[in-house]
Amino acid sequence: MLNKVILMGRITQELELKQTTNRTAVLSFNVAVDRSYTKQGEEKQTDFITCVAWRKTAEFINNYFGKGRMIALEGQLRSRTYDDKNGTKHYVTEVYVDNISFTGEPKQGGNSSASSQSAPQQTPSQPAPSQNSSPATQNLGIDGFEEVFNGDDVPF
Repeated sequence: MLNKVILMGRITQELELKQTTNRTAVLSFNVAVDRSYTKQGEEKQTDFITCVAWRKTAEFINNYFGKGRMIALEGQLRSRTYDDKNGTKHYVTEVYVDNISFTGEPKQGGNSSASSQSAPQQTPSQPAPSQNSSPATQNLGIDGFEEVFNGDDVPF
């Protein structure tokens, strides 16, 4: 059997990382996802999907994403029930997040507290790339990442 969910949308609220009684990080948040179809004459509809991330995944999302930020994630759909103070049973369906990805959207200034913690940027103290560097070795704003593929290593 297969239980896999893939979503791409915007986080709808400020994130609040919490910890369980045994100090496990947990983060619950909603993602707004536009439906891919609309009936003629109607506005596009949006679904708000509740997502839950645990441990390092929760910490990563809390550090690098924020309200209004686009996120791509995959996980599993899970259902649970709970009783409220009045004894009423509630049914909840959530996506338990396994993997997340940046979507490549441009950095948004001031939209979230996490926007300042995005990918590292080149600072003036770093040397500028030389004019005769090959494109594969130029600094493309991705400091801290090593070159994994070199075209000279291809055997054909």
